[in-house]
Amino acid sequence: MRNFTQLVFTFIAIFFALKLSGCAVNPPTDQGNICSIFLEKSGWHESALDMQERWKVPLYVPMAFMQQESSFRSDALPPKRYLIGVISWGRLSSAYGYSQAKDDTWDDYRKETGRWLAERDDFADAIDFMGWYISKTQKVNGISVSNASAQYLNYHEGWSGYRKRSYEQKPWLNAVAGRVEDRAERYNQQYQGCKSSLPDGFLEWLSSP
Repeated sequence: MRNFTQLVFTFIAIFFALKLSGCAVNPPTDQGNICSIFLEKSGWHESALDMQERWKVPLYVPMAFMQQESSFRSDALPPKRYLIGVISWGRLSSAYGYSQAKDDTWDDYRKETGRWLAERDDFADAIDFMGWYISKTQKVNGISVSNASAQYLNYHEGWSGYRKRSYEQKPWLNAVAGRVEDRAERYNQQYQGCKSSLPDGFLEWLSSP
């Protein structure tokens, strides 16, 4: 009985260690390679696979979004606003965390999915949010979940903003969307070559060298 109790406490300790490592502020070292990211950040691949299965969104698309939005920083915040160029006047928006989701949109996600304890500085929650948003973009505006460029424009401008073609007045945003598309394609190519060797579950990760 004592051995069983010790085993339970060991698993609990490992679980929280994984949870903390998944939410670490330190971003991945090599953000240009999705294989390196998943190998460095334990638990991220499993979370991405869970998102992919739940929302039918290819994991390389939200991963490309996340790199653009926060550079995989859990505590990322938008730039500050300044009054007369000197006095700090709050942030440009309420965006926060890995996904840079705003307060209202995050609340909508939690309400629709029932994930009331989801946090924006948790990788698993953030990538699930992105999967939800990308999946809903397909339903609302008919954009394929694998069309990273158009999906990113929806992510940045919102569904109604995209329908109004607000991005046409923002050449810089179209350039960013193009970079996101390129990164998504590169992540996809990399992932196809390494996915079979990546740990995709808790027990497999424990047994990996």
